[in-house]
Amino acid sequence: MEALLLLFVFSVFCGQSAGDGGNSADVTSVSANVSRVQHRVDRRFLSATLDESLITDEKFTSLLRDRNIRCNMSWLADVFVDVDVGRVFRRVDRRFLSITLPAGLAGKEKFMYLLSSPKVRTLARGLMPAYARFGGSKQDFMTFIPQHHQRMPSARLLVEETLPQWREMKLRKQLPVFMEALMVEEKQNKFKQVKFSELTVDQLYSFANSTGLDLIFGLNALLRTANNTWNSSNAQLLLRYCESRQYQMAWELGNEPNSYQKKAGIRLSGNQLAKDFLHLRDLMSQSKLYNNAGLFGPDVSQPRDRKTYILEGFLQSGSKAIDACTWHHYYIDGKNSSMEDFMNPKVLDTLVGKINEVLELVNETSPGKPVWLGETGSAYGGGAAGLSDSFVAGFMWMDKLGLAAKLGLNVVMRQTFIGSGSYHLLDDNMDPLPDYWLSLLYKRLVGPEVLAVQGFSIFSKRPKVRVYLHCTTRSYRSGAVTLMTMNMNRKPARISLPPPLSTSTVDAFVLESDAKGQKGLTSRLVMLNGDVLKMVDDQTLPPLRGKELPAAEILTLPAFSLGFYVFTGPKLAACQ
Repeated sequence: MEALLLLFVFSVFCGQSAGDGGNSADVTSVSANVSRVQHRVDRRFLSATLDESLITDEKFTSLLRDRNIRCNMSWLADVFVDVDVGRVFRRVDRRFLSITLPAGLAGKEKFMYLLSSPKVRTLARGLMPAYARFGGSKQDFMTFIPQHHQRMPSARLLVEETLPQWREMKLRKQLPVFMEALMVEEKQNKFKQVKFSELTVDQLYSFANSTGLDLIFGLNALLRTANNTWNSSNAQLLLRYCESRQYQMAWELGNEPNSYQKKAGIRLSGNQLAKDFLHLRDLMSQSKLYNNAGLFGPDVSQPRDRKTYILEGFLQSGSKAIDACTWHHYYIDGKNSSMEDFMNPKVLDTLVGKINEVLELVNETSPGKPVWLGETGSAYGGGAAGLSDSFVAGFMWMDKLGLAAKLGLNVVMRQTFIGSGSYHLLDDNMDPLPDYWLSLLYKRLVGPEVLAVQGFSIFSKRPKVRVYLHCTTRSYRSGAVTLMTMNMNRKPARISLPPPLSTSTVDAFVLESDAKGQKGLTSRLVMLNGDVLKMVDDQTLPPLRGKELPAAEILTLPAFSLGFYVFTGPKLAACQ
């Protein structure tokens, strides 16, 4: 049966009957082959029957020799790409890829000084434009207690302030122990109350203002009255202070309210949450500085078993209070994850259902309301140690960015920039991890205009090669497009390109681990076109240079690689 299927596929592409010993088929264009596959092969039947592991060069060679078939094998690709470059399919926010900062840093305010590290600021600056959301589990256990006796420096001096190296080194060594204690709190659902002062707010504003990021501050929603309404008195105190300092920022209220029963023994309905947000919006409207500031929420957890009660109840009356609807998503449980999970197309595809479920609900109640992933990463519970902070995590991260933009989300906030678990972008020494370099390349090369693209294979329902297409950023001349690709196979993969991609020169930016094979998947070092990426010094990012490739119908991706391919030649009107 296997041999017959292989011969059938081969005969379709070669344009001749299996067993016919005629001349080689003249395969002149990839687009023609794609058309043949679409119109002459029942792909659903083949993909349900054939597994890509069955298709080997040896078996094809044996079949050809035994049946005396000769054919140009250039058609044989792992994935065929079909594109529509005539129009922009979707447009995302220019700050699409954004970051979060863990509110737990304020648990000991000395750690807030790490945000004035020249190294940390340099790395953050590389990701602009972006939002920086200060929030997370700890935000609902924090109270603002002003220290009026302290004389705060001016906003200008705050921006110019830098952390002495000796102090930064000391804080770096202490931070992992402190963050681990916070993770224990979260796992046990025993959160300690935190009091923070002007220092936390000043350091946050200084960090955001010096890096060009747009700050979002998460307020405590678990400050409740006897009637279970939100007690806004502490938030008003904070708003007044921030306004007195002329701190431009946006706001959120609460973090994952659907878990309040487990965290704090408080049950909150969607309707009550909506009232709380409307109250906050009213407070903001009374402020000259914040009457038009952004308010985002409700930051609910991802839908489980199609349960969206809190979000549904909130949107019915609370949607008019917010500028974007936020929710959180993680693929897997960090405690029970494996390397295979990070490269499993079935796991990656679970995001599709979650996004569509939230979008459908928002569009029913608030048509046109932007939807954000307000917090997201690979694995919940702080990530998967040794995986979420290694090269293999890039497959989940790139695919999430590609799918989110394609399906209609406007912003994706990566949990987290520093500290907190193992899904951070910077390690304990504030050195960039692989997902940081992936994010940096995304910012440099991927524009907000999403183009329609489809990658399909006749050998697998869910190929381990995935593709996404955007207009290129202004770092290239107008009309260029960027193809995001990932190859989760242990061998190189061939992508068949249609015009106009196949007729354009290409700048290739290929990320690989510094070690070969599966061993390299857990490495924390990443290479760009064969060179290990690292900072030149604490205030200088390395140059990110592409490798120029000639126009070709076949693009070959290295095994276990992530790639950004900039096609410089098409000069597409949609991307000008």
